[in-house]
Amino acid sequence: MTSETQTEMPTPGPPRGNTLTVALTAGLIAFLAGLAVMAAVFRFGGWWSGDPLPAAFQPPAAVAPAPRPGTDVATLAAREQALAARLDALDARLRASDADARNAAGKAGKAEALMLVLSARRALDRGQPLGYIDGELRRRFSASDPQAVATVVRAASEPVTLEDLRSALDQIAPRLSSTAPGDGWWERLQREFSTLVIIRKDNAPSPHPRERLTRAKRMLGQGHVEAALAEVARLPGAQGAESWMAAAGRYIEARRALGVLEAAAMQGQAQPAPAPAAAAAPQ
Repeated sequence: MTSETQTEMPTPGPPRGNTLTVALTAGLIAFLAGLAVMAAVFRFGGWWSGDPLPAAFQPPAAVAPAPRPGTDVATLAAREQALAARLDALDARLRASDADARNAAGKAGKAEALMLVLSARRALDRGQPLGYIDGELRRRFSASDPQAVATVVRAASEPVTLEDLRSALDQIAPRLSSTAPGDGWWERLQREFSTLVIIRKDNAPSPHPRERLTRAKRMLGQGHVEAALAEVARLPGAQGAESWMAAAGRYIEARRALGVLEAAAMQGQAQPAPAPAAAAAPQ
């Protein structure tokens, strides 16, 4: 048996043209299927019937711009009137504030002048020198009441207090009730007889020398120097009390002058205090 070598030939593969055809066919089928699905969505979703899109597919709503204020002539006129009213109100407040400031400054000036006069009165009552008050009185009141200022300054140079007047009256009291110096025996006798029988009204003060002297001391203790001086001047020995009466007169004049200065201070007649000078800047 003859063996023949048989050569096996390779089996040819499928032709390449068939593979490409199959791929194209599959792609076409998939495309058509996608179109069918989209058509079903549009059809059953109501998009073809004009219904609104679902909320998920709707675009966000645009924010409407805020309306701008009107700029017409009427609006501008109203704004101008409102601004003018505010300016008028502000001007009125400024004028009121300025008036209040001037009023406060005037009251402060009156208070300062009154305190100055009260300080001068306290110094005179204590028999002390005026010190700096002297210059302040001259500067503030010399233009309006120069005579009163001069009287106060002169009284401070010769101080007389109530205690001085009381002590001096006690010292000269024994000779005030007796006859006046230089009187003869006839004048003394007449004065003695005149004091024996006194006719007066019930409410009238007694003119007896001892009663007058008692009243003078009582009035002097109460600070009524002018009334005490009037009683002493009517005593029989008043001629021997000339120095006391002169001192009492100076006391009365000084207090009257202080009263004039107090009235001037209350009426705002005192000159205002000068503004303090600005300190020089260091070099």
